[in-house]
Amino acid sequence: MSYSAVVIPVMIASPGDVIEYREIVREVIQEWNYINSLHTNVVLMPVGWETHSSPELGTPPQDLINERVLKDCDLLVAIFWTRLGTPTGKAQSGSVEEIDRHLKAGKPAMVYFSTAPVAPETLDLQQLGHLAEFKSWCQENGLIQTFDNIVDFRVTFSRQLQIKLMDNPYLKGIVEGAIGISAVGKPSVGVGPPSVDELHLAEESARLLVEAATDESGVILKARTFGGQFVQTNGQTFGDPGDRRSMARWEYALDQLVALELVVERGYKGEVFEVTDPGYRLAERLRPQ
Repeated sequence: MSYSAVVIPVMIASPGDVIEYREIVREVIQEWNYINSLHTNVVLMPVGWETHSSPELGTPPQDLINERVLKDCDLLVAIFWTRLGTPTGKAQSGSVEEIDRHLKAGKPAMVYFSTAPVAPETLDLQQLGHLAEFKSWCQENGLIQTFDNIVDFRVTFSRQLQIKLMDNPYLKGIVEGAIGISAVGKPSVGVGPPSVDELHLAEESARLLVEAATDESGVILKARTFGGQFVQTNGQTFGDPGDRRSMARWEYALDQLVALELVVERGYKGEVFEVTDPGYRLAERLRPQ
């Protein structure tokens, strides 16, 4: 079935030592599209200089990337590990210049730093020093996220991408315009919780909320095992830990409930969640009579 959608280009900025993490960003974005594009009328498009530029002479390479690739992107995702990158003459590296231009355009940037172990003999100490300086600058000017490994990055970025799309004013305006509603998420005082159509709640999100509200403790558990991850509430396990696509659907469902403040995270490990009052009230309307 064909349908119209608003495309949100997502720039992936990074030096050359995090190629595998760039691929994770693309995979997570495609998972988001698979789950959400039909009911939100929004498609995220991963963009990078290596996939969205062509040979051209007469202009410095970074200027070409800025004008041909970066300029039209609405969200930037940057990943760093041991290197900052090559200076451009205007900034310490191409990635730094892209972040700076993107922020000056009033658009959001999500910046990640890997803390994964690395062999000391492979390190460029000058690059490491520049990276430390840039990381300090980022910490002084906003929030960053660190991660330990690929699995940690995938889970964290998947959750935070959903939050960013629903909470950032710039992106939220694009998404709301695409789905044709004036506000996503919060019920008005004295009016009661919004409908599923108003929230654009995914089918899995609605089911998970109803089951959690039925559970005596109102708790949803998200945990990792050697076999994979699982989401569990009311004595039921949702998704197949051995099927990444299946688990992505239920991880998104939980992330959507958190972003809409229908459930709230308890603790600090992202493993325990509780239904909120708006969540209980909406679950009552969703529960089959």
